[in-house]
Amino acid sequence: MNPTDEQTAAADTFAAGGHLAVQAGAGTGKTTTLALLARTTKRRGRYLAYNRAIAQDAAARFPKNILCKTAHALAYADIGHRYTRRLNAPRRPAWQTGQALGLTKAIRIGDRDITQKALSNATLRTVTRFCQTANDKITRHHVPRLRGLEDDDLHTQLAAHIVPFARKAWADLQHPDDGTVRFDHDHYLKIWALSQPRIDADFLLLDEAQDTNPVVEQVFLAQRDHAQLVMVGDSAQAIYHWRGAKDVMTGFDGTQLALSQSFRFGPDLAEEANRWLHLANAPIRLTGAPTVPTELGPVARPNAVLCRTNTGAMAQVMALMAVGSSVALAGGGDSLRTLALAARDLKQGRRTHHPELILFPSWGDLQDYADHDPAGRDLQALVHLVDTHGTDAILAAVDHLTPEPHAQVTVSTAHKAKGREWPHVLIADDFNRTHDNHSGDHAGNPAPPDPIDDAEARLAYVAVTRTSQRLDLGGLSWIHDHPDGGHP
Repeated sequence: MNPTDEQTAAADTFAAGGHLAVQAGAGTGKTTTLALLARTTKRRGRYLAYNRAIAQDAAARFPKNILCKTAHALAYADIGHRYTRRLNAPRRPAWQTGQALGLTKAIRIGDRDITQKALSNATLRTVTRFCQTANDKITRHHVPRLRGLEDDDLHTQLAAHIVPFARKAWADLQHPDDGTVRFDHDHYLKIWALSQPRIDADFLLLDEAQDTNPVVEQVFLAQRDHAQLVMVGDSAQAIYHWRGAKDVMTGFDGTQLALSQSFRFGPDLAEEANRWLHLANAPIRLTGAPTVPTELGPVARPNAVLCRTNTGAMAQVMALMAVGSSVALAGGGDSLRTLALAARDLKQGRRTHHPELILFPSWGDLQDYADHDPAGRDLQALVHLVDTHGTDAILAAVDHLTPEPHAQVTVSTAHKAKGREWPHVLIADDFNRTHDNHSGDHAGNPAPPDPIDDAEARLAYVAVTRTSQRLDLGGLSWIHDHPDGGHP
């Protein structure tokens, strides 16, 4: 394939030696472009991949002067190997770790009793969140906000109790031979980052830059004085902010270029994608491939059903199984099984260790929180699913999932679908905007729908660009009636 003018421009800019950020829209040949850049030079390069599978694929496509690794692999080679004995330690319950750190008693904050198990869980999650940041010490900002303690004053009280134990846990993790806290891969990555490493290379290629953890961004940008920096990604696909990821592209000090010609889908689908790119205030717009006849319309037998939430995905799995379809769930059913078991514990009068539900003493308490507390609105779908089907039916459905290669249809969240594509895609109902306020004013005029925020538009953009042949907008069809849904 001959390179496009945009790909040629990226290669020319790279050859000139300046720092470079490439906005690569969905299906625009990002990896092909990176390989093109790599083949234009004999200099020593490092390609930082988002995960091991991407690194292995790149290693097969890039020339030998480019070392393709994840950030974790680089960190392990430098520092992580010293902690091999601790990495193989057996798993242990969080409450036992907390007890060993000195967390032995429950506390009360507001009208909530915070058990020793909940405190232990929050302490370990605090360390995890710290490891994803560029900060050099643990503070109250790393303490997770627990369900039922979202208020700032309540969270401050929780953090005051948690932070000293989290710092003690982090000190424990510095010992390479043994310790109380179970050592994992994010721990040595953070220790490596704090050591201010120098990556020995003439240039660095950072893939999926829109979803870079601040800890990796810190290491990458620190190489600026001795290495040419190239980052590639799609700011409109930055959908992991909720777990600490950061879009490092838009503020990057370097030449900004774009890849806008999509090879995955045709003009009609590109037009739909551009609607969401406009709503997300994205820096690019896409052009579809004229030779790819992608259609928009009803899909009776989709290859994939894309959902907004894990709970929505479970509802789709059960509905499809009920009509006899063999169904796969992208990423497997472990997280849903864990959530169903947590719900079963609460329904049977037992407290659960699940981090999302750990503060609720009973199922009734969770139902009340989901129904009446604005912070619990996103749990309404879970409560409805469990109340409608029961936990045993959910667990049975998880047990009957089919491996993807043998399934008639794959159900996936939009998050897990990123980077993938299917011929025929249906957008699930849980993308519907049921939270819009339609109460109207005193004169009976309907209230305007809620505005579309950037995060909502980015997730929709990811969902609609997963198809190559036909897309059923389904749960996103409301966009055609929204006042902001017209094309710019």
